[in-house]
Amino acid sequence: MCTVRWIAAVALALAAAAAAAQSYPAKPVRIIVPFAPGGATDIVTRIVAQKLTETWGHTVVVDNRAGAGGNIGADLAAKAPPDGYTLFMPSGSVVTANQHIYKKISFNAEKDFIAITNVASGPQIVAVTNTMPVKTLKDLIALAKARPGQLNFASSGPGDTNHLSAELFQIEAGVNLVHIPYKGAAPGTLSVITGETDMMFSNIVPAVPHVQSGRLRPLGITTLQRSPLLPQVPTIAESAIPGFEVQTLYAILAPSGTPAEVTNRLNSAISNVVRSPDVRRRIEADGSRALTSSPEQLRKVIAAEIEKWKAVIKRAGIKPPQ
Repeated sequence: MCTVRWIAAVALALAAAAAAAQSYPAKPVRIIVPFAPGGATDIVTRIVAQKLTETWGHTVVVDNRAGAGGNIGADLAAKAPPDGYTLFMPSGSVVTANQHIYKKISFNAEKDFIAITNVASGPQIVAVTNTMPVKTLKDLIALAKARPGQLNFASSGPGDTNHLSAELFQIEAGVNLVHIPYKGAAPGTLSVITGETDMMFSNIVPAVPHVQSGRLRPLGITTLQRSPLLPQVPTIAESAIPGFEVQTLYAILAPSGTPAEVTNRLNSAISNVVRSPDVRRRIEADGSRALTSSPEQLRKVIAAEIEKWKAVIKRAGIKPPQ
């Protein structure tokens, strides 16, 4: 009798879960962004959230939880109920590098999250101050080799994607640059414009206006394809370091334990939104590339990026910010 009741209870639980998945979403959905409003991750998330709200008829709220290099938002998302009503939109180093930089971290990117889908990818641009006597990346590499330890680069903070990109560049180019971290991309970019620092690997979106105004000199793009926003700027791979590639991935994750029926519905809904002409146009207007994937494809990409940056962090000796 007990066995029969147990089987009946399991069947009822499975039926309830299936019914909940079929009706998902039945209430507002929250997407945690581990950065402040106004950045590239926040912008992409809000584009997707607005369209999902229109599609579902339920509000999709963007919840910005900045701090500790994205770790505060990641911790909150990892501990959220795994019911599909809290999602996570990290980018770059939060899920691919932080666990190798910070000694005390409360989440594991591969164990605590389930991959849903990619949403977009974006390039970075190598830009130098106008006083630098270089016109190309090869010129920059030659100057850096002639002045080891004398040229510097700005970043938006230790361990951020632009910092890691510069460290990878040093390794691949065989040069020695000095890292000057700032508290955000805006002050870092301003430091290059004013000549306080020599160069920076910057997200393309905030850099484009300064390039177009002539206040920054662009030397290279970090992706394997040139950017439609700056088609005259060559890629690093084609102009100086074959195979060099860094792209900022914007992806939707969910807490581990989220039912497969829900994650499948999320993948389908978000992928359809990203593929819609108006969303694709808005994402690509900011220099990113609209991009979708299966959960398994995204999981493999994240795993590969974790190994890539683990090696860079170890070789460069990157330490957590004090």
